[in-house]
Formats: sequence, structure tokens, C-alpha cells
Amino acid sequence: MAFFIFGQLKDSFDGMSGTYLGKEWSSCEFFLDLHGIEDRKVTVYFMKLIERIVVKNAADEAERKRKQEERKSKTGGGKTYTHNVKG
Repeated sequence: MAFFIFGQLKDSFDGMSGTYLGKEWSSCEFFLDLHGIEDRKVTVYFMKLIERIVVKNAADEAERKRKQEERKSKTGGGKTYTHNVKG
């Protein structure tokens, strides 16, 4: 149930950079009540573990893309051709 409820929570993003920040937890209690979850502590614990993994993966992916763009900008984004012209 933790995976199911976690999937129903709204995603939260940073307004300026668009970075994924995690889930919006304000509706968590509603979903726990809706699905009749008795052991709320354990369910929320697993939901937070899932969130930690998802946020870490999103941050790692963003870092990978940043480094890839950095490498592209250092090389000029393409091949550099040199011509030896004697004249």
C-alpha cells in the first residue's frame, strides 16, 4: 500500500530550476484514511524510504546531465577541424 499511496501524492518541483524536490505530503492523511491503513507509522516509514530513493535518483540524473552538458560546452559541441594551408 505504501507504493500505491506514494504514487497518489502530488510531486513537488522547485519553481526556478525545475528540480524535483519530492512529494507534497499534505494529502497523506487523507489517503491513509481513504484506504483504511491501520499501521500508519510503518506505511509512512516505507513511503519516506521510497521518496529518498526517488529524490536521490532524480538528483543523480540531473548531475549526470549537467556534467554531460559541461563536457559538450568545453569541446565546442562538435568536431574541430584544422586546415593546413600553405601559400
